[in-house]
Amino acid sequence: MSDEIIFENLLLISESLDLINNRFANINQPDDLVLDDSGVIILDSIAMRLQVVGELLKKIDKENSSFLKGHDEINWGNIMRLRDIVSHHYEKVDHEIVFDICKNHLPKLRKTIKKMLK
Repeated sequence: MSDEIIFENLLLISESLDLINNRFANINQPDDLVLDDSGVIILDSIAMRLQVVGELLKKIDKENSSFLKGHDEINWGNIMRLRDIVSHHYEKVDHEIVFDICKNHLPKLRKTIKKMLK
């Protein structure tokens, strides 16, 4: 049962990462996320998906605490902590940090998740 739950959660994470990637495609600089209503909508939707990713990773970690440790190229703890910030302190979400995550960290995470699914 554990492997099935992990696989399903990885699929959901992959879907969320693909959605983030699509929504971020036309964002060229951090301020694009806050200059107008459409940017803020994108920021909000990306933050929600980052929250989903963090929540699903927490579920995977709860199901099998050693599974994520086998893929130490990703700082899983930071992703799970970001989920907590988005969930409980949304007013502290920084658009520049979200931009950095999407631009510099999500490509590696997407690649790792796809590798884990195989």
